[in-house]
Amino acid sequence: MQSAFLGQTVIITGGAAGIGAEYARAFHRAGASVVLADLAVEAGNQLAEELSKRGPGRAVFVQTDVADEEQTRSMAAIANGIHGRIDVLVNNAAVYGALGQKKAFDEITTSEWDLVMAVNVRGVWNCVKSVAPYMKRQNAGKIINIASVVFNTGAAGFAHYVASKAAVIGLTRALARELGPYNITVNAVSPGLVENQASLKLNTSQYLSSAARMRVLSRSMDASDLLGAVLFFASPESNFVTGQTLVVDGGGVFD
Repeated sequence: MQSAFLGQTVIITGGAAGIGAEYARAFHRAGASVVLADLAVEAGNQLAEELSKRGPGRAVFVQTDVADEEQTRSMAAIANGIHGRIDVLVNNAAVYGALGQKKAFDEITTSEWDLVMAVNVRGVWNCVKSVAPYMKRQNAGKIINIASVVFNTGAAGFAHYVASKAAVIGLTRALARELGPYNITVNAVSPGLVENQASLKLNTSQYLSSAARMRVLSRSMDASDLLGAVLFFASPESNFVTGQTLVVDGGGVFD
């Protein structure tokens, strides 16, 4: 896998920190040049510098609000300028930890609802619209949308987030239909509850422990558990797989 993506350009939204940064490191280790599209300027620049020093691929940070179509177009143009192509888009950016706390559906404000939908759903749509012309021109491309197992569980306390991830799965299927004729695959990965700082902002440690016990593979989930699924959907091994959603949660749910 060390050179599996050599010479390829991979865009990772929300790639400056957290799970997105782990995706970026994995693709870079496999030889890709990575574009970190994020709002976190300091973290993004630091990670880009860290990865670029290692080589062989480049790492570039592009400050991007995925809810803004003009910014996603600029992101795509910069990415295409690295190797003259865009091979992979990982739509990872989402409002989650910033929700602050769980709320009953009727306590969620309109502004909170609209923010989640703008980033988690419109952001995916904007990014795919922005990279699609490049992928169509090269008659190839891989798009991986990060959904969530909350689509399966209907987790209480953040109805707007659950609804947004359900929309991501629906959008994945629609895009697979429309982009398939251009040899572009579109798939989704649905993570279970990852034990990280974002999750701890919304859940108690007791809740995380309980979630771990409910899995067939009874342990806490780490960001590294997602890398195999994302790299698979980005690789030639998945060339005949599209419109699918792969749940990665240690057997907490069966899809």
